[in-house]
This record gives sequence, structure tokens and C-alpha cells, in this order.
Amino acid sequence: MCGRYTLATPNPAAVRERFAVGDSIEIARRYNVAPGDDVLAVTTSREGQPRGELLRWGLVPSWADSPQTGLKMINARVETVATKPAFREAFKARRSLVPAAGFYEWKGAKGSKHPYSIAPRDAPLFAFAGLWEIWKHPTEDDWVRTFTIITGKPNSLMADIHNRMPVILDEMLWPAWLGEVETTPAELEKMIAEPYPSQLMTAYPVSTRVNNVRNDDASLIEPAHTL
Repeated sequence: MCGRYTLATPNPAAVRERFAVGDSIEIARRYNVAPGDDVLAVTTSREGQPRGELLRWGLVPSWADSPQTGLKMINARVETVATKPAFREAFKARRSLVPAAGFYEWKGAKGSKHPYSIAPRDAPLFAFAGLWEIWKHPTEDDWVRTFTIITGKPNSLMADIHNRMPVILDEMLWPAWLGEVETTPAELEKMIAEPYPSQLMTAYPVSTRVNNVRNDDASLIEPAHTL
């Protein structure tokens, strides 16, 4: 799974330029993004143009009874994303990019797991493959916009840490994933089938302070001196 990630870039302007995010969206440095947080995602307008907006992490299908459903749907599995009722309509028409600078995963036996910081070596900014949805409260004028991150099989680096990893999309695939380029369902599934190459990634242990979602500072991504 993917349960925490970072958007800790030293230059927010680089995020705006890379992902075509307008000035109206505040881009905060985040070192410990957690489920339920409102964070930057790239969706598309009705005209099919990419746009940055703040979405809540944890997808809430339009037919859900409560927005609390989203806390159970922070990830969508590659193997079932095109067919599972919670995700299949979003997979067809509401795909997103989730800008990130790295992510965390925990290694070890239950009760003694230790966090690792993981990121591509060659991409200080990258994007997870995501989906987004809009949920309307059945009795109130309340609209909730949410997203989920797609996960798949791990590469060899990640396999030593966890049995799943988030899908990192090659930048060349961004237009097709967002729907700017006409793409078949089979082509979409192929885009997310293989993990990001292990030789292009790095992983190192970090402080267990990342376990607490209230901690959100630069020390979280510093290498831990001991395990």
C-alpha cells in the first residue's frame, strides 16, 4: 500500500511549472502527507485541460453513504482498478496525477516496523497514478472531491521492504493518463502494469517520528543514524 508520502520541494514554483498549477492553489511543503489530508492533485477540466486542485486523500465513490468511506480507499489495486465498483468509473473517466517528492513504507515484523523514505533518484518531482471522484451529501449542499493512489507489484528494491508499491507514472504518459490523448482501456492498464525501475530508485531508513501524522517537518526525510 501507500499510506504516507511527501511533497517537500525546496521550490514551490517548480511544482507550478511542472504540473501547470495555477496561482490560486497554495502549494505547501509537506513532509508527511496522510490519509484524510487535502493535498495537490492534477485532474482535468470539462474541456479536458489539466488543472491543479486540492483533493482529499481517500476516494469516496459517488454512491457512498458517507465520506468516511474514503479512509478505506486511499489506494486502488492495479489488479482490480478497472473492474472494482468503487474505482471502475473513475478509471474510465476521472484519472489524476498526484505530485510527490517521495513516499514512506515500513519494513519489519509487526510491532517492530521501521519507516523508510523512498524516491526516484532521477526525479525530485514525480507523479503517482491516481483516480478522483466527487461525492455529494444526500441531504446537504456539500460536495467532497477526493482521490486515491494506485498501487501495484513492487520492484526488487521495494520487495525487500513491502509487497506493494505506488505506481509512479513516466512523465511521457501523463497526457494519455489524464485523457488529453485518446487511449484504450487496455493501453491504460498497460501504463500501470509494471513498477518503476528499481535501479532508478533509492531507499533509506528514517526516524519513527514519521509514524505520528502530527509531525510534518524536514527532519522526517533525514536518514536515521540507527535502526
